[in-house]
Amino acid sequence: MKSSDGLVLAAWVCFALTMFMLFSLAARRVPQPRPVLGHRGLQRARALSEHSAFAAIEPLARYLASWFAQIPAPRLRRLLARQISESGDYLGLSDDELLATSAITGVSAGLAMTVMAGSLSLPYMSAFPAGLLGALVPPFRVRSVGLQRAKSVTRALPATIELAAMCMEAGLDFPRALRRIVQSTTNTRLAIIDELGRVLQELELGRTRRAAMGDLSKRIPSDEVRELVNSVIQSEEKGTPLARVLLIQARTLRLRRSIAAEETASEAALMLVGPMALIFLCVIALLLGPVLLRVTTDGLGSV
Repeated sequence: MKSSDGLVLAAWVCFALTMFMLFSLAARRVPQPRPVLGHRGLQRARALSEHSAFAAIEPLARYLASWFAQIPAPRLRRLLARQISESGDYLGLSDDELLATSAITGVSAGLAMTVMAGSLSLPYMSAFPAGLLGALVPPFRVRSVGLQRAKSVTRALPATIELAAMCMEAGLDFPRALRRIVQSTTNTRLAIIDELGRVLQELELGRTRRAAMGDLSKRIPSDEVRELVNSVIQSEEKGTPLARVLLIQARTLRLRRSIAAEETASEAALMLVGPMALIFLCVIALLLGPVLLRVTTDGLGSV
């Protein structure tokens, strides 16, 4: 073993002992935080009951989050808070808890690579890039969940808007129409249903329609949601019937989606021209090749 490898191994052993001591301390003396209420509290309770790995590291993450809260990094916190909000409060994490989770996964990946390096004949220095990759997993996962959530909401938006407009034409106001949609859906984990439920809760707590819909556009950063929010706000300001506005918005979204599908189909057809031409040339070569070979052979034989 090289001296540098020995130093790396010793460093990771120290890390392991430190993490073990922190985990033991966290398990015994985790400060009881303020109860996580609201939507984030529901997501935290669901994550603890469904994800055993997260339930195992959650006490340590809460303990380390109090340390990370002392780090002056406002830009990083705003970025992480925005990504967590766009992901629907994934795992019910705060920005400091996400940083703590990244530290835990990074150290765990580094220690795992240190243990595997000996059996795989790898240098112990490979533990550092492994630890870096492990630390990047939680924020990348939150970002991925946010992108998938935005796509899911955008995909279900036209039908949901149309249903809300039909409920309002039947005599319901906007909050009651949202309540009817949320209560009539069996799969409450759909992103669009979760977001409508949050808007409904904010309206029932006394927030204005403008503020509740503005928060929706911040959580789902897509052009379709932004246009819907602007249409609802303008309808309230100008006194235009909201049901009519929602129907127009739903038709516009459907038309835009059909145009995008046609453009995608035409692009796919153009992309198939080259492979089809190549296949056609190959077929011609297979059919005419033997004939040309025989003609050439007969011509040479006669000479």
